[in-house]
Amino acid sequence: MTASTTAGAAALIGDALEAYADDPEAVQALQGYARRLAEPLRIAVAGMVKAGKSTLLNAIIGEEIAPTDTGECTRIVTWYRHGATPRITLHPTAGEPRNLPLKRVDGRLVFVLDGVRAEEVERLDVEWPSRALQAMTLIDTPGIASLSQDVSARSVRFLTPEDSPSEADAVIYLLRHLHASDVRFLESFRDTEAGRSGTVNAIAVLSRADEVGAGRIDSLLSAGTIAERYSRDPNLRKLALGVVPVAGLLAQSARTLRQADFEALQLLSTLDRAGRERMMLSADRFRRSTEPEGLTEEARASLLERYGLFGIRLAMVLVRNGFGEPTPLAHELARRSGLDPLLELLDRQFQARAEALKARTALTAVENILASRPRQGTERLAASLERLQANAHEFRELRLLAALRTTGVEPAPDLAAEAECLVGGHGAAASQRLGVASGSAPEVLAAEARRVLARRRTIAESP
Repeated sequence: MTASTTAGAAALIGDALEAYADDPEAVQALQGYARRLAEPLRIAVAGMVKAGKSTLLNAIIGEEIAPTDTGECTRIVTWYRHGATPRITLHPTAGEPRNLPLKRVDGRLVFVLDGVRAEEVERLDVEWPSRALQAMTLIDTPGIASLSQDVSARSVRFLTPEDSPSEADAVIYLLRHLHASDVRFLESFRDTEAGRSGTVNAIAVLSRADEVGAGRIDSLLSAGTIAERYSRDPNLRKLALGVVPVAGLLAQSARTLRQADFEALQLLSTLDRAGRERMMLSADRFRRSTEPEGLTEEARASLLERYGLFGIRLAMVLVRNGFGEPTPLAHELARRSGLDPLLELLDRQFQARAEALKARTALTAVENILASRPRQGTERLAASLERLQANAHEFRELRLLAALRTTGVEPAPDLAAEAECLVGGHGAAASQRLGVASGSAPEVLAAEARRVLARRRTIAESP
């Protein structure tokens, strides 16, 4: 995103504030969008009930601060922002916001609502000193397609408002299988005001990927095959920039690995292969096993809760293969969980074009106000808006990428794939657009750019 486009969006909001200075509702909305331009990108985590949204959010942040049980808090839209000191603020549907006490149980943050029902809470704001939250604000949403219509409605209203931009600039959507309800939600998110302007701003995650292979050591390989098939599905392809398999429970626990976990896993790895295989036939058998000596039933239950059979099995193999210290083991478990590819995709697709996505949302908000609150004297404002939308290179790229994924193109598949790559479909960096190694020298990039340009000109001249 160029500085001129960002400045243009900010200036346009400033002009709109002057034009609507006597309209308190419009002023409040515009001031909110002005703040959004200066804030980190807002990324919502959405999906059906029990898809593992809060678990994945904890894995991305690197701390267990999002509740993963089925209590009241999982029915509330919860914002996770960067803050110098931890703080939880409850925003009720009626009344003034108030701070909640900070309470941790067994290393996990616990929200104490003090008797307030989920229906009475508009949102929770959690400020946390996490490096991950410096670059993005994460929003945990209640489950889509819940048995409770009220719970589902909260997410739908928040993420896909009918006549205004969504509160989220982008979405990570978790799916366990590709259901019609998943496609319907992503279509609704695309059809919000910002989406209709030509933006593909969703990433799909095949969550709980370790369950695809029933906890086998090769479960992530099987999940990767399924994710690749989903990414080619014509219905999903036009709605999401990619599909990544992630074992969320393992990712969360790897990022928060405790010394007691490591010692228990190290002890388990001393068993011979036959003993390990007998013990790992089922969760119940693992829990009731008496081997090895010194591993308590409580420790076994904790490992199952935090890692699952897949994570325990993988950790034992890694310890036996040289990962004999907690930090290297944690990093390797996180990598094998699928979390690293997801973080890389977030960086390539969302963070690299964060300013464009935020500006796109801001301009859509101004456009919506001009359409819903017409008045004399805004002709110059409307002309400036149209000029910025038409001339900004970043917006043209977003529209091209959306068109390539939505309607396709006539050329051969390899040419279409190259075209998508060139407009940033695999990442906004020059090396990613040109398909060369990251960190390539400028002369290498220039030579490849000239080669691609010559090829494209030849294709354009051919009937």
